[in-house]
Amino acid sequence: MSDANGVALAEVVAQQLEALLEAGNYDGAKLLLQPVQEVDAAEAIGSLPRTLQALAFRLLPKDEAIEVYEYLDPSVQQTLLERLRSGEVLELVEEMSPDDRVRLFDELPAKVVRRLLAELSPAERRVTAQLLGYESETAGRLMTTEFIDLKEFHSAAQALAIVRRRARDTETIYSLYVTDGSRHLTGILSLRDLVVAEPEARIGDVMTREVVSVGTDTDQEEVARAIQRYDFLAVPVVDREQRLVGIVTVDDVIDVIEQEATRDLYAAGAVQAGDEDDYFQSNLFTVARRRVVWLLVLLLANSGTAAVIASMDGVLKQVVVLAAFIPLLIGTGGNVGAQSSTVVIRGLSTQRIQSLGPGLAIGRELIAGALLGLLMMCVVVPWAAYVSGGNWLVAWAAGLSLVAITTLAATAGAALPLLFDRLGLDPALMSAPFIATATDVAGVFIYLHTASWLLVHVGSG
Repeated sequence: MSDANGVALAEVVAQQLEALLEAGNYDGAKLLLQPVQEVDAAEAIGSLPRTLQALAFRLLPKDEAIEVYEYLDPSVQQTLLERLRSGEVLELVEEMSPDDRVRLFDELPAKVVRRLLAELSPAERRVTAQLLGYESETAGRLMTTEFIDLKEFHSAAQALAIVRRRARDTETIYSLYVTDGSRHLTGILSLRDLVVAEPEARIGDVMTREVVSVGTDTDQEEVARAIQRYDFLAVPVVDREQRLVGIVTVDDVIDVIEQEATRDLYAAGAVQAGDEDDYFQSNLFTVARRRVVWLLVLLLANSGTAAVIASMDGVLKQVVVLAAFIPLLIGTGGNVGAQSSTVVIRGLSTQRIQSLGPGLAIGRELIAGALLGLLMMCVVVPWAAYVSGGNWLVAWAAGLSLVAITTLAATAGAALPLLFDRLGLDPALMSAPFIATATDVAGVFIYLHTASWLLVHVGSG
């Protein structure tokens, strides 16, 4: 089923579910939810009015309710916690997988988290506290401790028995990990390898000893890249002593990719994303506060353009038509710079820039900017001469400035994100609005000084 079909199904279920609940037909609502996939049920319940969400959730069977809850939006999860009875809440939180429980706790007020932690069973409290102890957005915070580990001396038959016994309580069984007596990670094998192995074969003889793993302090983007690079369903997480402490599964990585892409898009638009991924859940005052910070920065930077124009008012008074081409030049420079910054930021994200090298990446964009300027100059010079009434000095000032501006914009668009990355800052901050603003100031300066030089040295001649 495609994602679009899934969304459409969830909308239909939500409409029918709301009608049944408002009519008091709870048996009908139960029957409606029975064949629905957990993710679609979660979306349908999340689409209901808040007064009906808890009622619909209570109609789910216990085992299914836990899975549906893990798919719900954090805001809906919080609403249910407020509306369910304390006993229901505790049972729900207790049965959640550790990584999903930690993500829920990250969204809840600290007071509520402390209360829920105190009410968890000792084993679940210990695991949850362990994950909460890691830095946010690291493998340790993202991982789950529900995995199957085997020993090298186990036979394939013994290992299969262990898998069968622990499968229901484990997030994934397709990747199996081998540890020694001190929990050091020594090997890995797939469920397929285990199934096809001879029953008497030792795990140590059929496992793969070359294991790709990540540390607990590895950034979540690095974890996502590792899973993507090696086509893993899960990647093991080890501590500093190389002891296996958890795994990060591909479904969690998909959430990370979406989260990071959302942040990069916000940064590319010079918008502060804040702690929430869903920008549209924020109230209007929060939205305005996030946007106004960067807009004020850009406003101050753009004042440089006004200062340059004011300082060159003599040239503009002498040839007024020069002012007609300022928007064209700075707009083109901003567009070229935005293109270059987008290419480089994406290259940094996919690590293609690292293989090419920063110097070559900047050089490529510099040459591309110059070529673009020369191609556009062939169109701009005749057009500018026509608009200015045959004033070829103005036309050549616009054409030559265009080449210089596009070259500078492309170079800056490539170099500034790379500089930010080298300084350990988010390259996405050097996005289109910032590149365009910097190019505006430099472009006006180049254009007016080029026109002034031509007027003095060529026009007077």
